[in-house]
Amino acid sequence: MATPQTSEPSRAESANTASRDTNNCDTTSTEDESEDAEFFDPTEDVEADFHDAGERMVGLEVEFSVDSRESETQDGEGGNETETGESQTQPFTAEPTPTRIQVPTQLMQLFGHAGLRRMFANHNAGGGGITLQIDGDELDDGFGILGSRRRRRARSTKNQFPAVPSEIGQKLMIGGVFGTSEYYRDTLRKRNKKLARKLMSRELGNDRNHSTRATSAVSQGMIPSSNADTIIHYNSRCYSGQFSEDGNFFFSCAQDFKVRMYDTSNPYNWKYYKTVLYPFGQWTITDASLSPDNKWLAYSSIRSIVCLAPTDPSSSGDPFLCDFSDMGGRGSERRRGFHGGYSQFGIWSIRFSGDGREIVAGTSDHSVYVYDLETRQSILRIPGHNDDVNAVCFGDQSSPHVLYSGSDDTTIKVWDRRSMGDSREAGVFMGHTEGLTYVDSKGDGRYVLSNGKDQAMKLWDLRKMMPTEKASSLDPARYTTSFDYRFMTYDEKDYVPHPHDCSLVTYRGHRVLKTLIRCHFSPPGSTNSRYVYSGSEDGRVYIYNLDATLAGKVDVNQATHHSRPRDPDLYMSTYAPKEGRSRESWKTCVRDASWHPNAPVIAATSWNGWGMSTGTCTTHSWNDGAEDDEGEPKMGLRVDQRLKVDDELYDNRLCSGELTGAYRSRLRSRRVPGADDDNDGPSPW
Repeated sequence: MATPQTSEPSRAESANTASRDTNNCDTTSTEDESEDAEFFDPTEDVEADFHDAGERMVGLEVEFSVDSRESETQDGEGGNETETGESQTQPFTAEPTPTRIQVPTQLMQLFGHAGLRRMFANHNAGGGGITLQIDGDELDDGFGILGSRRRRRARSTKNQFPAVPSEIGQKLMIGGVFGTSEYYRDTLRKRNKKLARKLMSRELGNDRNHSTRATSAVSQGMIPSSNADTIIHYNSRCYSGQFSEDGNFFFSCAQDFKVRMYDTSNPYNWKYYKTVLYPFGQWTITDASLSPDNKWLAYSSIRSIVCLAPTDPSSSGDPFLCDFSDMGGRGSERRRGFHGGYSQFGIWSIRFSGDGREIVAGTSDHSVYVYDLETRQSILRIPGHNDDVNAVCFGDQSSPHVLYSGSDDTTIKVWDRRSMGDSREAGVFMGHTEGLTYVDSKGDGRYVLSNGKDQAMKLWDLRKMMPTEKASSLDPARYTTSFDYRFMTYDEKDYVPHPHDCSLVTYRGHRVLKTLIRCHFSPPGSTNSRYVYSGSEDGRVYIYNLDATLAGKVDVNQATHHSRPRDPDLYMSTYAPKEGRSRESWKTCVRDASWHPNAPVIAATSWNGWGMSTGTCTTHSWNDGAEDDEGEPKMGLRVDQRLKVDDELYDNRLCSGELTGAYRSRLRSRRVPGADDDNDGPSPW
């Protein structure tokens, strides 16, 4: 086996990815960045490039304003000397005079990649290194990481956000496409009936003419609560996790290049049965998709290779390797893939087709690939974007012809494979002002949902897409600020509506920061297709009604707060060390969430832990607001990735046998600390 090579990601995700950095499956690395990393090119010296960039900045002239009276004092005891040696006094002016200075070489070298790493490493190690404390205002002063310029728009004093509730969204809610309208309103008391009354009316037959609607109305009101039934702890960050379409299967992807599979035929009692590995992965597993028959799981990393593993627990062989760079002679030349050295692009998103015969992928070379599983070759490459394609999906569950792709160029493009003679898209969705992080289809060939780095989730209708002719005359880069969502905070004062927004409804409130946070339609079985929901950087799952009003939140941060002790061997680094005590803070970022298709259960996969350096998968069920239950196991049960109760997750002293069984039992039923508890204080566990 070849020796893995490691390097660090180093650029904003919206930049060109022709040279993404590499992070192999050496999980002992303590370097820390987002998964939205640069793709590694072995011919490039990334660290030298950063150093050279700092050298080129030496001698950069910085212009600032000073009072002319200060200039006189500094230049010569109150006067300026001319070439003849005569001293001339400069007249006082009210306006400041620009003065140019030379930036010292040593200062500019600190902005090199290696310099920043040394500063942070010395500080985290407890040494006397320099600590950089950057306020939110400084991060948002128009410059991104390493001085990259961020475009700023003229700020407006009026509220530019779409109105809430949305009139279009309200029409969709009563139109029957997204669930049953709440016809059961109590006209005498002017309020909705409680769940108990709805069930009683259904059992008594009072709603015999609307029995189906009554059942649907009951299910759509069961929104899971924040209290976690089970907390599955991982020793690396979790990137995605989804239920199968029938709800009998769940998989979770982590940064240790492993995909864990669970039997969830009983959604309240999961069973672990298998783990598969991505060999020679780069940085993390970026995405995974389950075949319609639940027999195969496809998963990807920042390479051109997709691994295909059987879900049968009795199968323990290596996964099949699908090289998406192999075009079978269809391209002008074969791209180097897994067997020919380092591939030239990475894969960010993959999806199985409805018939299970093809896999579509969004890649770092600004293209969409369609891979045929029978011929083991890519049969189509669509170079249709100007930046990374972060998300792809099929438009119709029953047809492989219509594809959606969301890119960092801020557009969603619709591709109809039946009419691509001119290699052009069938239409374009414009409305996001920053890059796309995820695209989800309702599966009906009509409605599409997207998440964007402009902190907005949008609902689209295929019938209202922008024609190709009009879209080709517009420059999407004109409406973006090049916001670096990984390191910067989003200032809502900078928001300006897209002048060509063709979306139906816009949902705001969650935070799309640090990573490619995902959004989804709620399933028709357990929710009556009533909601759309998204993860968030603040540690919550946001659930919205179709009219953009907030239906509920699942607070994963509160449910998991201090749910495992500190381990110095695990928490060597944090995501973004901008504060001296960041390692002492419990942080949560919900990257993905999945609503069970038949039960009121949400599984949230998160970056979680001290300094957000580890991960969790938490299950949340509807319990009508109860703080605890009388069943076994108790709510908030902490288990490891194989669903085994691990005493070390409760207290390190359990390793030496200092705690009795009674105390251990009391710890397991202990209340989960609230969100208002002191984050920086000592852990109660």
